[in-house]
Amino acid sequence: MTSHTLHGVTIECVQGNITDQPDVEAIVKAANAQLGPGGGVAGAIHRAAGPGLEQESRPLAPIRPGQAVITGAHNLPNRHVIHCLGPVFGVDEPADALLASCYRNALQLVEQNGIRSIAFPALSTGAFGYPMEPAAKVAFTTVLDELPRLLSVKLIRFVLFRDADLRLHERVLEELMEANEA
Repeated sequence: MTSHTLHGVTIECVQGNITDQPDVEAIVKAANAQLGPGGGVAGAIHRAAGPGLEQESRPLAPIRPGQAVITGAHNLPNRHVIHCLGPVFGVDEPADALLASCYRNALQLVEQNGIRSIAFPALSTGAFGYPMEPAAKVAFTTVLDELPRLLSVKLIRFVLFRDADLRLHERVLEELMEANEA
């Protein structure tokens, strides 16, 4: 696990399952436009949350790439699920700006709801095809840019399923932290 604290906010990278983060108030779901179950991270979250998540989400759909909405977490060990629709790489453009909007909008929802901790997956990197390293750079750059404006949140966790993805995220975060200090 890698951890850095800046502006009173701890940023962590951990290997694990996004549905098993009981110590965070909100987890982020890599959503589809209809906010339905889908596959990958979205499907895992819906399975763990139970049918109430889909019922609560349905009236909030559709959303567009870059947007985020918040619901309760139902049977998950968290209070909230933030649903982010990331860009489909090579289709939704400008992909980097849309992906950055996902992270920015999720953090704004966290602030608006007084949430102190949030866990992100690697948005858009699964079925949506965004290459992992550029996606990590966009994610961490956006989070670091937002830190000075965050008053409620004290913990931002990136939960990576595979060890190789964790190591890549740790490296990218270290590089950006060093560049920030220079």
